[in-house]
Amino acid sequence: MKRRLLLTAGSGVLGVTVLNTMSGCTRTPAKKEEQANPNAVTGDWQRVNLDFVSVYLLVRGGEVAVVDTGTPGSAASVEDGLRAAGLGWSAVKHVILTHQHQDHAGGLAEMVPLTAATLYAGEADVTAIGDPGGGRGLRAVKDGDEVFGLRIIGTPGHTPGHVSIFEPATGVLVTGDALRNQNGLEGSAPQYTADETQAAQSVRKMAALDVRAILPGHGEPLTTGARDALRKLAASL
Repeated sequence: MKRRLLLTAGSGVLGVTVLNTMSGCTRTPAKKEEQANPNAVTGDWQRVNLDFVSVYLLVRGGEVAVVDTGTPGSAASVEDGLRAAGLGWSAVKHVILTHQHQDHAGGLAEMVPLTAATLYAGEADVTAIGDPGGGRGLRAVKDGDEVFGLRIIGTPGHTPGHVSIFEPATGVLVTGDALRNQNGLEGSAPQYTADETQAAQSVRKMAALDVRAILPGHGEPLTTGARDALRKLAASL
């Protein structure tokens, strides 16, 4: 933009007018800010909220690990979660089930034809979950195994083969039903727990980890004060 002065005189008064002229320049419209993914929880983790239960997505480098599959009929909601991350089923390379119950494993059969992902579950729950179809079986995992940079934590009690998923680099712990956060942080719901003694031991085991965020199957993710809340719970059992 150039400015030009126009001088005028009359009745002994000198007037100055500033004229703005455009010289080959155009205004570039401000770039719209990208909308944040509403499913984002912490770090690379995203939540697909199915009302009373959650599926979690770890999106890293265009590759996705899905933890739990929700109830039968949940595939469309998980697909919406993938789309919100700018991805689709082809990006899903790992599906990890925390345990055998239908609100966590019920959506698996529906998702198998949609993805070529490797399927994982705790070894003591594999038989109860059964064959997901598609010519692929479940790969049994146990305490200390690693999938996509995630450590498998054996947390039996809720079911015999229940596992939780820990990301050491960030301190994120995905707990299935070993922990819930509907009325403050609690352990496995007694009425749905196969072995309450084992379940309590699993809580104490998780409390020894360097936990910075807890993503439970039921209730809200706990992203602040997670370590203290978990240690307090463990000490009360």
